[in-house]
Amino acid sequence: MSNEDHNMRRLATNDLEIGVTDALERHITRHVVPAKPVSNRKLMFEHRRPRILRECMAEATGVFFYVFPGIAAVGSFYLALPYSTTEFSEHRQPETTAFGNILTVGFAFAIGIAFAIITCAPTSGGHFNPAITICLALWQGFPWRKVPHYIFSQIFGAFMAGMVLMGAYWPEISAAKNAQIEAMGTAVFNGGAASILCVFPNPNQTNQGFLFFQEFFVDSFIGIVIWACLDPANPFVTPASVPYTIGFAYGAMVWGFAANTISTNLARDFGTRIVAAIFFGREAFTYLNSYSWISILVNVPATIFATAYYEFLMRDSLQKVAQGHASHEEGDEGLTRHLSRVGAMKDTTDGMGTEGQTERGYMNATGQGNGKL
Repeated sequence: MSNEDHNMRRLATNDLEIGVTDALERHITRHVVPAKPVSNRKLMFEHRRPRILRECMAEATGVFFYVFPGIAAVGSFYLALPYSTTEFSEHRQPETTAFGNILTVGFAFAIGIAFAIITCAPTSGGHFNPAITICLALWQGFPWRKVPHYIFSQIFGAFMAGMVLMGAYWPEISAAKNAQIEAMGTAVFNGGAASILCVFPNPNQTNQGFLFFQEFFVDSFIGIVIWACLDPANPFVTPASVPYTIGFAYGAMVWGFAANTISTNLARDFGTRIVAAIFFGREAFTYLNSYSWISILVNVPATIFATAYYEFLMRDSLQKVAQGHASHEEGDEGLTRHLSRVGAMKDTTDGMGTEGQTERGYMNATGQGNGKL
């Protein structure tokens, strides 16, 4: 059969053409025609690609996927405000309009994070946050030599998201910037054109201790949720639900605290703040006694605190080992010695003894887990 015959006549009446239908093949009875055979040239090309390059590009792309829809939603919100070009008040707060609000901004970031994980995590592991990269190196054995590459890529992805947004919205942002400078002398303030790219405190938020406290605990909340999602012994999170669970943890913090100024991610803030400095001047970094150090850096110690809290107080490594997701550092003999030492070997019905018991709670409702209730 010629190539033309293969292309034009390969479908039977009930066959499905190749495409999204690939994902449906295991769920339906209709046949999906096979894809074009993979050539040796393609296999050799993929084999020769530097792995670190693929991982770094995936990290940059993932951060772009998460930041771009989020700041685009912020842009559509602020640029539609009645005072985006006229009638400014230093203490006036953003109003809800038909073009956007905090709810749509939260959903944009949440769904963007989910898409980033779905598309890029299979290649790079899906960190998308310098603090998460550092914590994975600290607790889970991620190679420290890759940490600088990942962090640079994440910041670069956010930078590109900011640059593309400025290109897409340039006429509107430029008009708003000029009007704000004429009326107030600056476009760098919460609700100003520069705040589309990165966050700035409200005029009455002059206490940096308060801003530090708020950023620290918002980031800690997100960090604990992420670490719980990454725990293979957690029976409440399936692999398919992880992107949306993490995304909506972020969205929940946006809905609760965005009006009070939060950043949540070093790469997201620093990358777009560089863009803001390019278009709006150094005030992007010096505004309100250099608030930017809080939005850029606090995420790292906060996430380390959150993951340490989970590791020391909530992690059940024995469940992780029992389910085959990890092994004892001394092999089966080391695990046997541990179980003998803690008296767990005496219970042969579950092989876990008191170590496998789970406190009563939601585990009762699920009927999951290897431990006893």
